[in-house]
Amino acid sequence: MKFLKNPYRGAGLDLAELEAVPAPSVDAAAARAVMAEYLPSEVTPLTRVEAFGVDVWIKDESGRMGLGSFKALGAAYVIAHMARARGGDRATALAGETFVTSSAGNHGLSVAYGAARFGARAVIYLSQEVPSGFATRLRAQGAEVVIEGADYEASMVAAQRAAEDNGWTLLLDTSWAGYTEIPHRLMEGYLAMGAEIVDQLTEVPTHVFLQAGVGGLAGAMAAYMRHVWGDAPKIIVVEPNRAAALYGAIEAGRFVTAEGPASDMGRLDCKEASLIALKGLARDADAFALISEEEAFAVLDELSALGFATTTSGAAGLAALAQMTLPEGARPLCILSEGAG
Repeated sequence: MKFLKNPYRGAGLDLAELEAVPAPSVDAAAARAVMAEYLPSEVTPLTRVEAFGVDVWIKDESGRMGLGSFKALGAAYVIAHMARARGGDRATALAGETFVTSSAGNHGLSVAYGAARFGARAVIYLSQEVPSGFATRLRAQGAEVVIEGADYEASMVAAQRAAEDNGWTLLLDTSWAGYTEIPHRLMEGYLAMGAEIVDQLTEVPTHVFLQAGVGGLAGAMAAYMRHVWGDAPKIIVVEPNRAAALYGAIEAGRFVTAEGPASDMGRLDCKEASLIALKGLARDADAFALISEEEAFAVLDELSALGFATTTSGAAGLAALAQMTLPEGARPLCILSEGAG
């Protein structure tokens, strides 16, 4: 594992491209209100277990809304927010609307779920790298699936083109200059999980490990945890060493495009960071870590024995924890971000 302390902690990166970009929302009350009214779901479990030589809290998102990951809280929240603004019959509130996105799998399921719930259409672009099982699950949610591009970035370009050509709503979970309103709202949806964590914990964690692809989950959770807990926890952002988008930006002091072969951590295999996430994490994260494929796979058997069935993406934060020696009395928190299905 490679480890980088964040020299911008507290101040953030002073970059021109970040000036007009909003910091991540900390309005968990808004997220909880919309979710409770329009997308009610069971609270996911938070369990304290002994793993990798330490007692660790694990927030298990594998059962979230029947979709299998925390991503259920993102795009579906954006769509629900729009449906609430429209009013009327919820089942047809967004009839005639088409939402298009690219996805590594889980985000697309959230788009499909939200669109179907409010009478809209969903078109999901998947790259050739995405396991075929996701396409099957997306179609079962009523989405139209298009396979295009060798990697996530190529499928995202295809989704953008489709939105422009057809007048569809582009609903991505990343952001760039000029495209921030929807991803900012989407990250706000994740705060429903953050609020659950705060409610469920009996003590403030000393360390929080947050896995990142474009950084939406990590950016949202880090901002909210700083809002609630201040400087108390050490926040470590974890990426595959084959997709060091956030790590690379902090190391270089500027936005970068990461290079590397495809990672088995497919939902984290993103070569460019969301600007909203980068702005927030440069301010809020204490450190950034890169884990190898071998380190990610190494934790799966122990987690399975403890009853946590997940993937290398879902266990990435725990994989980084397993590589560290924490001080006596440490109270780490990790998010198991997706199930094995």
